[in-house]
Amino acid sequence: MQRVAVRFEYPVFFTRGLFAPDNTVLVDALCRLEPRRHRALCVIDDGVAAAWPGLAREIEAYAERHADRLELLGVQIMAGGERVKNTPEHVERLQADLHRLGVDRQSFVIAIGGGAMLDAAGYAAATTHRGVRLIRVPTTVLAQNDSGVGVKNGINAFGAKNFLGTFAPPFAVINDTDFLRTLDVRDQRAGMAEAIKVGLIRDARFFDWLELNVRKLAAFEPEAMAAQIRWAAEIHLQHIAGAGDPFETGSARPLDFGHWAAHKLEALTHHALRHGEAVAIGMALDCRYSLEKGLLPKADCDRILALLTGLGFTLWSDALDELDARGERAVLGGLRDFQEHLGGELSVTLLTGVGRRMEAHEMDHALIGRAIDFLREQARQAAGAMRPSAE
Repeated sequence: MQRVAVRFEYPVFFTRGLFAPDNTVLVDALCRLEPRRHRALCVIDDGVAAAWPGLAREIEAYAERHADRLELLGVQIMAGGERVKNTPEHVERLQADLHRLGVDRQSFVIAIGGGAMLDAAGYAAATTHRGVRLIRVPTTVLAQNDSGVGVKNGINAFGAKNFLGTFAPPFAVINDTDFLRTLDVRDQRAGMAEAIKVGLIRDARFFDWLELNVRKLAAFEPEAMAAQIRWAAEIHLQHIAGAGDPFETGSARPLDFGHWAAHKLEALTHHALRHGEAVAIGMALDCRYSLEKGLLPKADCDRILALLTGLGFTLWSDALDELDARGERAVLGGLRDFQEHLGGELSVTLLTGVGRRMEAHEMDHALIGRAIDFLREQARQAAGAMRPSAE
C-alpha cells in the first residue's frame, strides 16, 4: 500500500484598512513562502463594488505602492450572491481570464466578496492548472466567521447545492472588519447564525458569551461583532484542523448542523431566504426535534430559541408546510439530498446539550412534523403579540 501524507497550512489574518498604503498584511501574505514579486488577479463581488465604489482604485494604488512585491494583473467584478453559483458562465469567464492572462500555479487569485462569490472564485482557481493560489478576503459576517476560513469551494448544478466543487485550502484568508460597513442589517444578522452553530456544536463558553452580549450583537455594535467573528472563526479552524476529517471523507458533518433543512429551504424559497436565515430556521427545527426525541433538555432548547429570536431571526418559513408531488413535506427531501451528497448512511448532527452533539443515522418524520408544528405555532403567537389590538 502506498501512503501519501500531505500537510496543509494557511494563515488567517485579522485587520482593518487592508488596502491602506501602509498596511502590509496582503503583500506579506503573498510573499510568505517566497520573498519575491508575485502576480495576482483581483476579483471583487459586484455587491461589494457597488457599496464601495472607490475600492478598485484603492487596490490599484496599493499595488503601485507595493510594486516590488505585487504585480496586479487587473481588478475585475464578479457576480455575487447565490446567482454566481447557479450559472456556470461566471466561473467559466474567470477561468478564461486566468488563461488569457497567463496565470500559473505560482500566481494568485485575490477574491474579495461574500461566501457565495468566494465559493465560485475558489472553484475557478482550484480547477485552473489543478490549483492556482487563492487568497480569500471575506466581506460578510457569514464568510468571515465561517465559510471564508474553511476549505470548501463549489457551485450549484443539476438543481443540487454545491454539486460541483473541491476541497482546496486557501493560501491565506484576510478578514478586514471595514468590509462589514458595506452590509445591510439583514446580511449582518444572517451571518451570526453560523456563530451560534459553532457555539452549539463545539463551545458552550462561546454560546454563553453570545447570550451575554445578545443586545450588543442585535444592535451590531462593532466591537461585539468583531469579537464574535474572531471567536467563531477560531472555533471553525480548530474543528477543521483537529476533528480528523477536514475533507469530510466520512459521513459525519457537524459543521452542517441545521443545514439539511436550510439547504432545502433555500431552494424551496428560490433563495428569498438568506443562507444564514435558513440556517437559523434549520437549527431551530433540529433543536426542537432533539427535544421531541428526548435528547435535549427543554431548558437548553429554550435558551437556543431565545438567543435566535433575541438576535432578530424569524424562525419560520411557509416553505416548511409546502408539499411535494407525493403529498409529503417538501423539506424532508433535504434529508435525501444530505445523504446523497455525502454517500453512505444518513448522518445528521443533533444536540444533547449546549456544546454537546451526537450523530443520528435516522430521522423520525413524525417528530420532524411535530417540531414544524411547534415552530409554526410560535410564529403565530409572535405575530399576534406584534399586532396592535383594535379598540
